[in-house]
Amino acid sequence: MPAYAYTGLSKSGKTVKGIENADNVAALKGNLKRIGIFLTAVSETNVNTPAAAGAGMNREVDLTAIFDRISQKLVARNTRLLATLLCAGVTLPEALQALTEQVESRRFKGVLSDVANRVNEGSSLADAVARYPEVFLPLFVNMVRAGEASGSLETVLLRIADFMDQQEELKGKVTSAMIYPIIMTVLSGGIVMMLMINVVPQITDMFDGMNAELPWNTKFLIWISNLLADYWFLFLAAGSGLVWLFRRWRATEIGRATFDTVILKIPIVGDLARKLAIARFARTLATMLASGVQLLQALDIVRSLLGNYVLEKVVGTARDNIREGEGIAPALKRSGEFPTLVTHMIAVGERSGQLEQMLVDVANAYDREVNTALTRMTAMLEPLMIVAMGGSVGFIVFSIMQPIMMLNEMAGQQ
Repeated sequence: MPAYAYTGLSKSGKTVKGIENADNVAALKGNLKRIGIFLTAVSETNVNTPAAAGAGMNREVDLTAIFDRISQKLVARNTRLLATLLCAGVTLPEALQALTEQVESRRFKGVLSDVANRVNEGSSLADAVARYPEVFLPLFVNMVRAGEASGSLETVLLRIADFMDQQEELKGKVTSAMIYPIIMTVLSGGIVMMLMINVVPQITDMFDGMNAELPWNTKFLIWISNLLADYWFLFLAAGSGLVWLFRRWRATEIGRATFDTVILKIPIVGDLARKLAIARFARTLATMLASGVQLLQALDIVRSLLGNYVLEKVVGTARDNIREGEGIAPALKRSGEFPTLVTHMIAVGERSGQLEQMLVDVANAYDREVNTALTRMTAMLEPLMIVAMGGSVGFIVFSIMQPIMMLNEMAGQQ
């Protein structure tokens, strides 16, 4: 692939120079247009630098682009707007152009501009968005493809937007439930570390000049304080190394299988993780089937969204059994990982021809279960965190005050 040295103008009017690999000048122009650069001059060069590296070394660093993330919430909002425009009778190219003009995110504007150009050139919407898998997930692409094939693109887009909004809402509830324990953990850890490193050494200096025997808990506190004060950098390095090793291990198949199996067996946490996965499984599968996606293809996509290795294996087995003529429910039931109520409702849906509605009912029921479990877990964590924090600070204070009180008693007796 040839490399081209180019000069262009950014959207802010600044001159940008760089080296980029591309098949030809037209491809180079398209690549630069997507990132907001208007090509003004180009020449082929012998420096064969990868596109990303050449751009990173030669272009001006745009700090706003670093924080310009394309969130799924942004995609859902614009998907709903696109569906609304199509329902109002606006053609797809015109609707895409209107979305491109009103989007504030420069990165997403570039993506929508390229999608609009490809649709104008005769490409299907599904093929155009499939070029951006980091923005439009496989579920989005396959549902759009099914909607275009069935002639119900507007309905499918609305269904996609509803699904994405529901998933973001559920994700937000889980995140909100975890904020309090995380804040309490950080605060309590910071307070304890401050006491151990700054306060305790000052108190122990007072004990050094006394020949009294210190209680065991005070000796233990002094030992921990000296250890943290002298070797805090080792603890920091060891903690960072353990996190890195854990993430590497977690990325392997064995590590992921072991970790996810353990998670499902932990009381309360495992129950919540299972309910979240089942709610996601049921709602995603129902949404895709209702949009016209084939069952086997839908199961492939659903499997990748569960976020748990054990349940992914169960869904993969169910998909293989369906290829052999079996239903979904028997495979899920044999695994023992899906509750009996879920497999029973799916079996009834398969027999009655109302599988999508049954899956929606399962998803709604488990969404409520997740909300209840989150409320219960938060209510239980709050007093536990307060007790843990109070216990840690209380132990430090008691260990400091105990020898002082002993010395006062000894002085009073004399």
